[in-house]
Amino acid sequence: MISFLTILTSCSDGKNTYVVPPPVKVTVSLPVQKSVIEYLEFTGTTKSVGFAEVKAQASGILKSMRFEPGLQVKQGDLLFVIDPEPYQAELAAAQAELISAQAELARTQAELKRANSLIKKNFISQTDYLRRKTERDVAQAQIGLKNARVQSAKIQLSYTQVKAPISGRVSRNHVDVGNLVGEGEATLLTTITQYKPMYAYFHLNERDLLRVMNIRAEKAQKIGHDLEKQSDQALDIPLFLGLVDEQAYPHKGELDFGESALNPSTGTIELRGIFANAEKPTRLIPGLFTRLRLPVGKTDNALLIDERAISADQSGRFVLVVDAENKVEKRSVVLGQRIEGQVVIKKGIKATDKVIIKGLQKARPGSIVNPQNAAITAG
Repeated sequence: MISFLTILTSCSDGKNTYVVPPPVKVTVSLPVQKSVIEYLEFTGTTKSVGFAEVKAQASGILKSMRFEPGLQVKQGDLLFVIDPEPYQAELAAAQAELISAQAELARTQAELKRANSLIKKNFISQTDYLRRKTERDVAQAQIGLKNARVQSAKIQLSYTQVKAPISGRVSRNHVDVGNLVGEGEATLLTTITQYKPMYAYFHLNERDLLRVMNIRAEKAQKIGHDLEKQSDQALDIPLFLGLVDEQAYPHKGELDFGESALNPSTGTIELRGIFANAEKPTRLIPGLFTRLRLPVGKTDNALLIDERAISADQSGRFVLVVDAENKVEKRSVVLGQRIEGQVVIKKGIKATDKVIIKGLQKARPGSIVNPQNAAITAG
């Protein structure tokens, strides 16, 4: 009974008061001011600068293959040999006919020379003289005909040695040794793809196209070139490329070509960049999906904030800032490009604004917070 009374007494003496919780801690940072290059960004696809189908131009049995599939070959390297014997025989026959025609020409020339002496002494008739002259002319014509046949036979014989038309990476052989090729059609034997340099194709909308055209005009004016007579590559407009497994844009190239008109159905125009692709091993191969970045201008004293500070709701992108009374304000912002974990803010904040970069879940517009400077709390 005494214990119970003691409890009642102690309860009646205590006071139930509400203690205001301390302001939540948030990490804030001032925007970083620096000059930044403005870029247009696209997606594109790589394509080889050279691709050749190696086909059999002579018919016959494929005798040998002189390359390893998948390796680099140089222009003029021997790839395949087609049985040359029928073509060697054809060449020998054509050469024999040429020798025979040359002998016939020598005979008719001698006859005509003799006829020239005889006609002056009236020992032969004009008809005989014209006959011998005609025989000489026919023999001369035969020389041209037989010589052409020899040249044709040499060309056909040369086709039995199938050589690389371009330098590049050779594919697998599509026909095995021992098979008949070139019979009635030019049989595909293999393909060669050039990897250096490499093209990247992408599409540009009308608004961005006008900006690129302004860049071209400015470049041409600076170097004193007539824009109508200069290619995009000659103007040295840089273009940067990144692959899906690369964070940045490590491959530098140049704007190389643009179509002459927009596609009316899509409202875009196709452009092309060219890249040296000099890395070892080669990084760029045809058909890759790429990210492309084209510099279009420079902004001095741009404001950048940590990309973690960016939030979004139905109204769009926004950040939370802390005012002089440590009250949280919501600011709608217009974003620019992302640069190494930071975002350019084109509109919505000032250089003196304290932007919340940590503790966003706890901060609410209108609430009081305890701001901690990022430079002090970092680490």
